[in-house]
Amino acid sequence: MATKKIEFGTDGFRGIIARDFTFENVEKITHGIIKYLKDFVPDKKSVLIAYDPRFMADEFARFCTGILLNAGYDVMLSNCVCPTPVVAYAATVAKNSAGAIMFSASHNPKIYLGMKFIPNYGGPATKQITDEIVKNIEQNYAAPISEIKSGLINSDFREVYFSHIKNLIDFEAIKKANVKFIFDGLFSASIGTFDEILKRQGVNFEIVNNHYDPNFGGFLPEPKEKFMKHRKAGMLTFANDGDADRYGVIDENGQWVSPNEILAILLKYLVENKNAKGKMIKTVGVSALVDVVAQKLGIETITTPVGFKWLSEKMRENETILAGEDSGGLSTGNHIPEKDGIYANLLILEMVSKLQKPLYRLREELLEFANVNFYCDRVDVKLENKDEMYTLQQKFLQMFDIAGLHIYDVLKIDGAKFYLGEEKLSWVLMRPSGTEPLLRFYIESDNIETLDKIKDFIRSHTS
Repeated sequence: MATKKIEFGTDGFRGIIARDFTFENVEKITHGIIKYLKDFVPDKKSVLIAYDPRFMADEFARFCTGILLNAGYDVMLSNCVCPTPVVAYAATVAKNSAGAIMFSASHNPKIYLGMKFIPNYGGPATKQITDEIVKNIEQNYAAPISEIKSGLINSDFREVYFSHIKNLIDFEAIKKANVKFIFDGLFSASIGTFDEILKRQGVNFEIVNNHYDPNFGGFLPEPKEKFMKHRKAGMLTFANDGDADRYGVIDENGQWVSPNEILAILLKYLVENKNAKGKMIKTVGVSALVDVVAQKLGIETITTPVGFKWLSEKMRENETILAGEDSGGLSTGNHIPEKDGIYANLLILEMVSKLQKPLYRLREELLEFANVNFYCDRVDVKLENKDEMYTLQQKFLQMFDIAGLHIYDVLKIDGAKFYLGEEKLSWVLMRPSGTEPLLRFYIESDNIETLDKIKDFIRSHTS
């Protein structure tokens, strides 16, 4: 079977270990990154390297380190499993930092590994940056061995991260409230970071799945309801994905709280209780619930394509209260422009502690404040080829209404998002898959019957 072409998606290059993700490809990517650094960051000569608990991630990290050392770069190599947001923050404060390289496949199945470059602003590389790196790879650039002596420092990036987080989170309020919660490690990179900072601050909690496992217990390392199996009545449960840049939370009643709801709840908390100023930045798939809450709070929203690299770019351009996506990534303007699941969980814990209300009650209050609830679903349409996919896209783009609801606006920044009805409280996001002839229709409405009608309409017009 042919190996996968080296491409950078929304969060770096990923592939199946030993088939696509190989030492040969890691070498090519590393040389591509070196050429980018020489061309665009010539005065910075230090690179940070870290890895998650996946199979051979540490070996690939050491291999990458050797290439950078030979090219004349000083390398700070993590001496332990490290979350992505931790090395991302370290890249913003390390001396002479040109950026970081992280080895992780996030929430993908265990057979995958990934590699991404994090510039020294501490967020995902922009498309312009990854395009340059891919161009260098395609031109088979190979960095010459440098005569300049470089150095290797085995580093623990967590310490600078801990100091930074202490300035963002009110741990005194958390200790005083003594909220009961479980940390479900999900065998991921957050183990040794999320629990360690809580222990250092004297916060009590229960912990499960608290050891590294490249098999992730036989499940996906994803903090979603079906994988977060440990819960107790009256207790919150927190978890992160494989590299800890996404979060998940179960409330005190054992109910998973969606990232859309968390974004809306946190936005309200940050504005009303922490006097946060700026804009709400969100990806195109985020629920209209966030728009409704932002409007009621008098906060301007900015919508971006899917992928945190787009949120990161807008965060660096705007004063930001909160930036987030519906897949479980968020950050704030006083933190790094990178999604951070550890920080997200701590912020939720702080909110519950300071407001002295359970999360389920805060969710109820949010819906009372918004005076509306939303229902979501998705329809996937498998097609024979890209031509069929294009034809179907054009068919929907020429429509004037969907399921009897007039199309009042179409946002074309990542696929096409159709706003339906006069109040625009129903929408359909049509996005093509980047890997196969598949069209995904994401649907949301404030009425469950309307949602079902939209689903039936899409199925009848795509069969």
